Amino acid sequence: MSLSAVNGALSNLKSCLADIATGMDIVTDVAIDVVESQDEEMNSSIKELETMILDCAKLDREINIFVDIAKEVTSEVNAQQPEALFGLSDKVKEQFSERIARLSDDEIHSHQKVAAFKDSIGNASKQTNQKSAENTEEFDEDIAVTQSQVNFTCPLTQVEMLKPVKNKKCNHYYDESAILDLIKTRRNLKKKCRCPVVGCENADVKESDLILDQILRRRIQNQKKKNSKN
Repeated sequence: MSLSAVNGALSNLKSCLADIATGMDIVTDVAIDVVESQDEEMNSSIKELETMILDCAKLDREINIFVDIAKEVTSEVNAQQPEALFGLSDKVKEQFSERIARLSDDEIHSHQKVAAFKDSIGNASKQTNQKSAENTEEFDEDIAVTQSQVNFTCPLTQVEMLKPVKNKKCNHYYDESAILDLIKTRRNLKKKCRCPVVGCENADVKESDLILDQILRRRIQNQKKKNSKN
């Protein structure tokens, strides 16, 4: 085995993370549909979906940890000393087992996708319950106000958001790719990322503060469908 082969394997593992993230978004979408359907078996279905999202989050965490450890270990190996590669597997396994043993299952609930799942379920349940309330007219007015308050346009790109994320600190929304690019750019300059919304005092936007808003994403998609029909 060569270092290039190891790096290739790690690259393939990293690409799996994008598939896991997509799968978690799909699970959240299904959960929202389940809540809106108000099916008799809704609670058990939601529990099953929550178990799926937690399992995905654990896998995501474990892959990230494994890749980080493998990179650390291989970085210590000199390319001119191929014999040193033979002991890498055992070293990586040992460090991986030690790191996993120190982790708590409770920590997985702070995973961004898990938080987004719970947030989406809560919002969907709240909206569904309000819709079935007697004062439907009043609820529709509230929803109209809420929709007008949340702009579908990203403050960075100035175009309609594709994957809106909510900043849990200042409650502002951005398109996911745009804000992540800005955070990365500022990090490379060794500077903090300020919220791009004019007048916001949040001077340190972090990736961990961002939660994908599936409800808003679906609302944007529904609005697009309505506009295309008109």
